[in-house]
Amino acid sequence: MSQPPPVAVYRSNAHLAHAGLVELLAGRQIPCYESPERAVAIERALLGAGGYELREPQAFGLEPILAVHDRTLVDVVEHAWTDALAAGADGSHPLIPDTFKLAAYSGPMEPLALPSAAHLRLGAFCFDTATPMVAGTAAAARAAVDVALSAAHAVVDGAALAYGLCRPPGHHAARAMLGGYCFYNNAAIAAEWLRRDGGFARVAMLDIDYHHGNGTQQLFWERGDVLYCSLHADPARAYPYFSGFASERGAGAGEGLTRNFPLPADTSLDGYADALSEALDAVAAFDPDAPLVVSLGFDTFERDPIGDLALRTADYAEIGRAIGGMGPRTVVLQEGGYAVDAIGANAVAFLGGLREGREAG
Repeated sequence: MSQPPPVAVYRSNAHLAHAGLVELLAGRQIPCYESPERAVAIERALLGAGGYELREPQAFGLEPILAVHDRTLVDVVEHAWTDALAAGADGSHPLIPDTFKLAAYSGPMEPLALPSAAHLRLGAFCFDTATPMVAGTAAAARAAVDVALSAAHAVVDGAALAYGLCRPPGHHAARAMLGGYCFYNNAAIAAEWLRRDGGFARVAMLDIDYHHGNGTQQLFWERGDVLYCSLHADPARAYPYFSGFASERGAGAGEGLTRNFPLPADTSLDGYADALSEALDAVAAFDPDAPLVVSLGFDTFERDPIGDLALRTADYAEIGRAIGGMGPRTVVLQEGGYAVDAIGANAVAFLGGLREGREAG
């Protein structure tokens, strides 16, 4: 019996320069949980497991990003760091906004003029203090998009499965907003590319990161051609707090095409599998013609430092088998997961289970 072809794993070294990061958590400055070591650990584990082939991404340019994000946001991501240096910043510390342009600030005064320097506009586009920028951030964010699009392109070209090892992650980034470690929404850009350039009519997205993908939800809230299903910690207790409730179901043409499955603390595989089954039923009912786009997070792991669910490494194989058993071609894109000592094994388990599910189905 011949061996199946290796799974393409798209990745880029550009993320290594998005480093030396700090974030502000509950008023304290701490090392950022979103670190280069995460992606490095996954690469090593996949190479050690065998059956995976690391590939460099194609360059897609800014056009696919601008199909999803406002140019004003892209300009901030691209120029905030260089504008800060030009204004005299010493470059020894990450850039984090200290003033935020909230709706209550603007009130009836819109439109307000914004400062000409991109770093001074950062607080108008960032929603938290956990998304630092350094010299390598913009290039890393663009490379993460190229990784996602290369994986989508490979599946359109005939691969049953491709994995985009995106870093930084993306699902918190909205049309004109960044945050949650995310600058560009890699998964949403891939889904929009499948619609616009892939020639597909209906795209289903499954988000299994610990945190709700508020950016992805916002981007497709009124869209009748994209289904967004998310399993995540209940926002009544967990970041990002202000979205992800089960009552949020989309609007207009997108009514019913946002499906949220908030989970209680200490959810183990049994409870998770029940919610996943509901989400997969929703995907099947939507009947997408495009490859399934999976936003994959491992911050659901029992020892994740910023999560409180109770999944174990072996559970990710079961989750992968359940998704793969549906038989869809699949674009898997990395989001969160911060237990660096376990993230590689978790990735091997999930991707292996996904392949097994497809083969069994």
